[in-house]
Amino acid sequence: MPTSFAAGPVRVRVPATSANLGPGFDALGLALALYDDVAAEVTAGGVAVSVAGEGADDLPADDGHLVVRAMRATFDELGGQPSGLALECVNRIPQARGLGSSSAAIVAGVLLARALVVDGEQRLDDDAALRLAARIEGHPDNVAPCLLGGFTLAWTEASGARAVSLPVAEGVRPTVLVPTERGLTASARAALPATVPHGDAALNAGRAALLVHALTTEPDLLLPATVDRLHQDYRAPSMPGTAAVVDALRAAGVAAVVSGAGPTVLALSELPEGFDAGTEWQILRLPIDVPGAQVERGRLGHAERDPVAAGRKS
Repeated sequence: MPTSFAAGPVRVRVPATSANLGPGFDALGLALALYDDVAAEVTAGGVAVSVAGEGADDLPADDGHLVVRAMRATFDELGGQPSGLALECVNRIPQARGLGSSSAAIVAGVLLARALVVDGEQRLDDDAALRLAARIEGHPDNVAPCLLGGFTLAWTEASGARAVSLPVAEGVRPTVLVPTERGLTASARAALPATVPHGDAALNAGRAALLVHALTTEPDLLLPATVDRLHQDYRAPSMPGTAAVVDALRAAGVAAVVSGAGPTVLALSELPEGFDAGTEWQILRLPIDVPGAQVERGRLGHAERDPVAAGRKS
């Protein structure tokens, strides 16, 4: 079936995400109210990319841009490539910090490409979009909350990634502590051992199950529910500042974990009064994003073009 492209631009708003949440390695994720806004349209030829905000000086402005690469993969799924693309990105999600910036770019690309194909939603439904985004990313723990919003459980079957979104209890109030230093997911994964002790695996299974209950029903259990032995201790030597902040917060009774592969720290409850992580850390109180990625027709509006318009600093 030939591919027909929609006239005019489409735009998408995609949330930041935090994955793992302690014991839920590669499975649990949370969508946070800090957003990238991206708009795209089909053109007569070539690829033009503009980036404002996070990554403006670093990200490629051609086919190498991750949003464009995700769009290309989606167009292939839908049967054909457009003659050209114009892309405008306003990024607020910190790059390479463990807040899902790559997943946000991938989800944005998948949804933009789908919206630019006339019958895209019929040919690539939401379940298929999740499978494609997870295949591009390599795992579903960030793309799932980015797409679905809220607190998500993701897993992979023979057919690909699947996920469900669950409501979060009122007492969960996320705060992220974002360092100036960057981290790389590939390097963080390289620090993990090929095998772990059976006891550690059993502990994590129990705490991950408890974490689902704590996040959805009983937030008072978040501190014991966020104990982890699968990844954080192995990564700590390469992120001593992150490990120190996590340890300090947990000692004060706060359910704090490494956000994704780090180096950002996620706290699931209020920080102690007067807590000071140091000048190299930015502290953001971020509500949980409920709807997930949102697509609309048209160009980015005035507010969306502001690189600092989404998200709140405490």
